[in-house]
Amino acid sequence: LGFEIKTGTAQANDLSATIQKETANADALSTKIDELSADIATDEADLKAATEIRTKEEADFKAKEADLVETVDILERAIGIIEKEMKGGSFAQVSKNAHNMVEVFKSMVTAQSISSLEGEKLTALIQATQQDSDEEGGAPDPAVYENQSGGIMDVMNDLLEKSQGELDKARNTETANIQNFQMLKQSLEDEIKFGEKEKDEASKSK
Repeated sequence: LGFEIKTGTAQANDLSATIQKETANADALSTKIDELSADIATDEADLKAATEIRTKEEADFKAKEADLVETVDILERAIGIIEKEMKGGSFAQVSKNAHNMVEVFKSMVTAQSISSLEGEKLTALIQATQQDSDEEGGAPDPAVYENQSGGIMDVMNDLLEKSQGELDKARNTETANIQNFQMLKQSLEDEIKFGEKEKDEASKSK
């Protein structure tokens, strides 16, 4: 009996030490699980926010691209019409009778060369160019250029070049935004995946 008491006491001491050690390990694992849960929640929130930003960027780009594509198309068509009319000599009469570029567009609408909506868009482009020029320091007002076909063509070609440049820039920016988002998305998804795995292992260990 004495021997059994001695052995049992030793075993009890060993088991008590093991219990204390494993209790400390369990507490440490609980802390680790909490930290991992917080990190995962942060990554998920970041991913959600980044996705919302990307969705808005994409919508803004599509709207801007559609507008610029339409603008380029209208300008190219208008320039083509003017060049064709210039060769036929009829555009000279239109230019002569028009006091400014807006009236030229109105004449083109009347002649059904372009639609009224296209004429309005061209007028708005000219007015926007005029406003930009005024803000930049007083470039000549496109609306009061001499009504010669060459002067009008210069303005139209400048607008076309500017619109094409803005379209290229918008597309390049969108491509960069997509690449940056994909990289961020992949990084956050990997962190969430590894965090969940580590959290599961910690839970099993606990």
